[in-house]
Amino acid sequence: MANVVTLSRFPLLILVLALLYSRNTVLCWIAPVLLFVLIMMDTLDGFVARARDEVSLLGSILDIAADRAVEIVLWVVFADLNLIPLAVPIIVIVRGTLVDALRSAGARNGQSPFSITSSKWGQRIVASPPMRTVYGVSKGIAFCCLAVTHALRLYTGGTAQASLAHSFWVFSNVITWIATALCIVRAIPVLVEAPGSIRDQA
Repeated sequence: MANVVTLSRFPLLILVLALLYSRNTVLCWIAPVLLFVLIMMDTLDGFVARARDEVSLLGSILDIAADRAVEIVLWVVFADLNLIPLAVPIIVIVRGTLVDALRSAGARNGQSPFSITSSKWGQRIVASPPMRTVYGVSKGIAFCCLAVTHALRLYTGGTAQASLAHSFWVFSNVITWIATALCIVRAIPVLVEAPGSIRDQA
């Protein structure tokens, strides 16, 4: 059941993209709401997995794959909509490629994605609930606020709306860079520890 929740994020992501690119003001206002649902589904699949005792290596890998797909696609789309700098998706894609390559090598040796870092400091940065929550919340706020900014920009209601759209844009970009910084920080333990861990398991 947990894996069904995880995989159902993909069609919802496609729907959100269709709404963002619709250029219809009403439909674009639905996008932030569905984005919030999409983000909360990441929490829901973990809750379902633990409640139904469905925690597994496959589930963990699917969860990370869905997270990565949602994250990368949304950063690319918001860059394409000229809401964030192109540097953000480039950083996220490069970081994700490196980390996922190391994690996939570990998975072949039976290591779960979050067990590839063994030190206490690495576990705190990569897998601790507070760090994962802060990172997830920062991305969620950035995505939803960027979607709201997009809807506000489409609505030509005068100077007040333009000013509000600009305020949302500034706030969204601050949160975007916070999320990007956390993305880099959370990669450091994996990049430092994973190569040695993989060699030990080989």
